[in-house]
Amino acid sequence: MPAPQDGPLLDDDAGRIVRPYTASGGRTRPTAALDLLSLVVATGTAPARHLGPEHALVLGLCAAPVPVAEVSAHLGLPAGVTKVLLSDLVDCGAIAARAPRSPVTPTDRSLLEAVLDGLRRRL
Repeated sequence: MPAPQDGPLLDDDAGRIVRPYTASGGRTRPTAALDLLSLVVATGTAPARHLGPEHALVLGLCAAPVPVAEVSAHLGLPAGVTKVLLSDLVDCGAIAARAPRSPVTPTDRSLLEAVLDGLRRRL
């Protein structure tokens, strides 16, 4: 039997040969409140316990602030699984998460004036 190789568990013909939820230990609910637009960033603190290879990939992606949705896309994992992995790292202090800022309402006068000023400058 060949020795296991490091790296993604992929098969050229079949694609991913390990189910995504094995990365989260079968858990489907994150312990931290994360939105797809939440920004996550590595804190520089090493996790106190050994986590899986997916956690290491997540830490590498979080060197700079990045949205949860982008982490999920880079990993090729469902958002639910990614949120569980991220919440593991939040719980051990390896990453920090910030909720998305509330969007500016379209009737915000200062925003409308800034848009109008920009349009006037282009004319």
